[in-house]
Amino acid sequence: MDPQHLLDDCLIHIFTFLIEEDLIRASSVCTDWHNAVETPWLWRRMCLQRWGFCSQAVLGSPRVNHSWKKYFLRRSYLETKMKEGRTGGYTCTSLRGHTGQIVGLVYLQRSSPLGPDLWDTPTTVCSASTDGTVRAWNIQNGQQVWCTAKQSPLSSIISDEQRDYVITAESGSLIKVWQGQTGQEVASHSVGTTHCTLLQFNKDNDWFLSVGTSQGSLCTLAGIALTKKSSIMVCDSFNVNILLISTDKKWITAGSKDNVDLSPKVIYAESLTSPCEDKDPLCQSVPVSGCQAAVFISTQPARLAMVHCNERTHNKALTVFDVSIKKSKYTTQIQVQQVESFLLPLNSTSSNILLEAKDSNSIVMAADRHLWVYSLKGSLLASFEEHMMPITSICVDSFRVVTASQDLSLRVLTWKHDRDGGSTLESRYHLLGGSHTMSRGFSRVSCDYSSIVGAVEGKDGKDVLKAYTFTS
Repeated sequence: MDPQHLLDDCLIHIFTFLIEEDLIRASSVCTDWHNAVETPWLWRRMCLQRWGFCSQAVLGSPRVNHSWKKYFLRRSYLETKMKEGRTGGYTCTSLRGHTGQIVGLVYLQRSSPLGPDLWDTPTTVCSASTDGTVRAWNIQNGQQVWCTAKQSPLSSIISDEQRDYVITAESGSLIKVWQGQTGQEVASHSVGTTHCTLLQFNKDNDWFLSVGTSQGSLCTLAGIALTKKSSIMVCDSFNVNILLISTDKKWITAGSKDNVDLSPKVIYAESLTSPCEDKDPLCQSVPVSGCQAAVFISTQPARLAMVHCNERTHNKALTVFDVSIKKSKYTTQIQVQQVESFLLPLNSTSSNILLEAKDSNSIVMAADRHLWVYSLKGSLLASFEEHMMPITSICVDSFRVVTASQDLSLRVLTWKHDRDGGSTLESRYHLLGGSHTMSRGFSRVSCDYSSIVGAVEGKDGKDVLKAYTFTS
């Protein structure tokens, strides 16, 4: 073996014990050390250790000419900025144009840490308002991309999974689909009821939209043309305002927060998207009542967590269920089995309970001014009370948690990953939304990897979007 190759291999092995700052210093010692530090395998290994992936896709095409070293250093630098939140590390842009209350906002084009254009992606956000318009914004330059013609006041907005379309519900009964790039209306459908809850999903390469109505039914529409496929009664005469789907698109949970005696239902999604003429959709009531929030665990698609009223103590509890399907020769049944259950430190008057899942062992919950992180077995992992007024919205991903509050601030917390695979949540900084003389507070918040967008309620009835963009 060439002694020089042996020396290089030994250097590379030694350098695996160094952090990036030390590697940069080592590369300036001599030519041999510099060449060893520039080894792609070394930086690819560091990406795998830090972020759990090493996909070649992040390097882009040959003409883009990214390297593992460049990707690692730029992403690390960006995450440092996002953790510190210092002045100069981000830009804040006010997006004005709506003349009513903003009822929802969604990302259409967003940055992703798994793409080669992490630092160059233009980010587009859509917002809907009671002023009857949908508007798209480039949050980097603060410019409006497009705006729909004025229509009836809107009550909600979502994007489809591919982020090609946005779907809105009017305060009347009309559902509309809009082309994401141009704002052109593609289709509309009347569900004959007000205050709809929307859920879009793709299943077996087909496009579906489920609509929860104020009369308690769940209507499922197929394709961009919004052709009706099925309908099922979930909670007769009460608004369906809990509506979510598992990550494998197998289970849909629907229910109402408006009656403490009602139980939410788990529905087999295929029975809604491909219904049998002589059979009702396959569903099963969850064995709890008074559900206030629910979330599917993304890493365990058949696992469902719910905050609900405890029948014995009348306090709130969080219960985890496993959902499965049991088939026999003549029948098919959904089984909902309790896995864990524990009481929560919430009083009976707590409202607007927010629930998100970080991974297979972390549940993030907010109510009033409090934020908690629980394990699925009920262990309290962290708690925070850093807002002066109630939390109105939360956004949770693998990097951070952002809370929005009526105190006109956003609180940013980031996950710290332990060597044993666990994670803890650390509070970082506030982002301020302006002056209380003009605004009432944040009503909602959404994030992509390198930006945060919140909706601020205006005292004059004209809400504003605040966009915080971090750059590398």
